[in-house]
Amino acid sequence: MRQIAQSPGRLGQHTTDPDGARRIAIELSSAEKQRVEEGCQADADRRGNERHPVHLFQGPPFALRNPGDEIQAFERYSRYEPHIAEGLMQMFVAGTSTHKVGEVAQTLMGVAPSASTISRLNQSLSHQFDTWRQRSLQEHWRVLYLDGVHFSIRHGEKADATIILTALGVDLAGNKEVLALRACAEESKEGWLSLLQDLRTRGATQMDLIVTDGHEGLLDAVSDLFSATPRQRCLVHKQRNVLSAIPRRERDNVQAELVGIWEQPSKAEALIQLTAFQAKYRQRYPEAVRSLIEDEEHLLTFYAFPAAMHRHIQTTNAIESLFSNVRQRTDQIDVFTTETSCLTIVWATIQDIRLRKILLE
Repeated sequence: MRQIAQSPGRLGQHTTDPDGARRIAIELSSAEKQRVEEGCQADADRRGNERHPVHLFQGPPFALRNPGDEIQAFERYSRYEPHIAEGLMQMFVAGTSTHKVGEVAQTLMGVAPSASTISRLNQSLSHQFDTWRQRSLQEHWRVLYLDGVHFSIRHGEKADATIILTALGVDLAGNKEVLALRACAEESKEGWLSLLQDLRTRGATQMDLIVTDGHEGLLDAVSDLFSATPRQRCLVHKQRNVLSAIPRRERDNVQAELVGIWEQPSKAEALIQLTAFQAKYRQRYPEAVRSLIEDEEHLLTFYAFPAAMHRHIQTTNAIESLFSNVRQRTDQIDVFTTETSCLTIVWATIQDIRLRKILLE
């Protein structure tokens, strides 16, 4: 589980939308607008003045009140880099008033879309997220990663850390897919039970392997709903826990020994190294050894799977790396205005991230 710090970033790659697109702009100061324009022009010059449309969401085009001027305006600004696209998304999702978005759009595009047009853009984005989170899932998944990431959300006059519980699946062909997102005030068994039950309700009932950290509530929820499924404890989290009980001057050597355990070519050899580590450090660093053997039966589960999968299933890094990418694209949002806006913009950003396929054999 990671705390997401926030700093500037951009939203995404260009994706093709054969059925039409929802195009969105940005709220900028005068200086920022000039910088974006200059940056986009410089990018275009480097590419030989070729500009690529930004198509973020599939679906039918919006019915605009005055198709001529408004469509031309949106077409014009849809051809800029995602600096502009990401901003209007943030305005919509963060709950900026339609009047304010209209003012910004008029400043940028020279024409003000109607309030109903702006409202439809916002509502459609939320509708797409609701449709996504209710979609049916295939029954059988090769791997299920579970982890949570914190974001700041404003509640009244104060901002609180809210955790987004995340389920990332790997299908039988090795393709990754985010299966569910759920916002909770804190990580708990109840939150994870709700997310896991949602997966089952939507059809995902067979998992070959579940990869988790050591949060007690998460482990209890997995035990309740997927008790027969093999589980792998995240070795990165485990390593951090063990090393926290080791003096800094010795951490490099101890870390090398730890990594050496799960880099053995077979489970039998890994168990020999695990036993040797315990014997060596039991008296010297009992708390570190206690941390290591906690949940010991799930440390080496990955050996039951093909060697090509090992580095992919030893940790929950698949989720951590995904949210590192999300952070880069959403960091200019210091605090989300609502829980819904946080979930929706995180989801929208994820849709524009290419998840790498993993080898299963």
